[in-house]
Amino acid sequence: MTASAQSKGKVLVVMSSANALDLKDGKIYKTGYYLNEFVVPYRKLVEAGYEPVIANPKGDLPVMDVNSNNAMFFGGDDAARAAALKYAEGLEQLKHPKTLASVVAEGTSGYVGLFIPGGHAPMVDLLKDKNLGKILTSFHESGRPTGIICHGPIALLSALPDPDAFIASMIAGDGKASSMTKGWPYAGYRVTIFSTGEEQALEGPNGLGGNVQFYPVNALAEAGARVESIANWHSNVVVDRELITGQQPMSAPEFGDTLVAKLKQHAQR
Repeated sequence: MTASAQSKGKVLVVMSSANALDLKDGKIYKTGYYLNEFVVPYRKLVEAGYEPVIANPKGDLPVMDVNSNNAMFFGGDDAARAAALKYAEGLEQLKHPKTLASVVAEGTSGYVGLFIPGGHAPMVDLLKDKNLGKILTSFHESGRPTGIICHGPIALLSALPDPDAFIASMIAGDGKASSMTKGWPYAGYRVTIFSTGEEQALEGPNGLGGNVQFYPVNALAEAGARVESIANWHSNVVVDRELITGQQPMSAPEFGDTLVAKLKQHAQR
């Protein structure tokens, strides 16, 4: 393990504290973080000499989505899946994350970058966490690399003036959400996020067991982002200014490499 003194810098890894997503018609999907979306970029950060620091809203153990513990997300390689699971289970700091409130209280100047993995869990809490909104805004204003994958980019909504009202409007489908976006730091940014086609492929009895309350693509577009999706389950990473976004689990290797490259590039400024 690299000693802190030799570290290229700390990277804040923001995870969800949620383990259940409310769907339409009162249904619930048991969720959490996606194994490969967390471990693959995390390991790339460590191997590149960065020091990840995990934080989440409650400072509790982030739960893994059991559906992500599948070799299909590791190119069909079950040994890679098993190794990733063992790696996650061996991370002591995953068991004791910092709270987002403590990160805000300390300030973010000690971090060179930010990483948010996906899974449906960010759709529950991160999208409206006011502390995360402050954290994101500080990284935005300083131009520090901000890498977010799959459903994770929904967390960008936390930087809206009133994310709760915006989300309520998206769920209600009342058409008022676009009037609540003034001053959003990511207006006009090119981003990607888990696509509507991918979400629809998961909806129903064999996947989520129901329908999501709104589609992530629509929410980011409504907020003012320029959302770019490609064919379902193909790697897609979009970079715009400090923001790096990945579309879904299949994007994790490319996303991790892009985030590390962006961190190195930023350090050379």
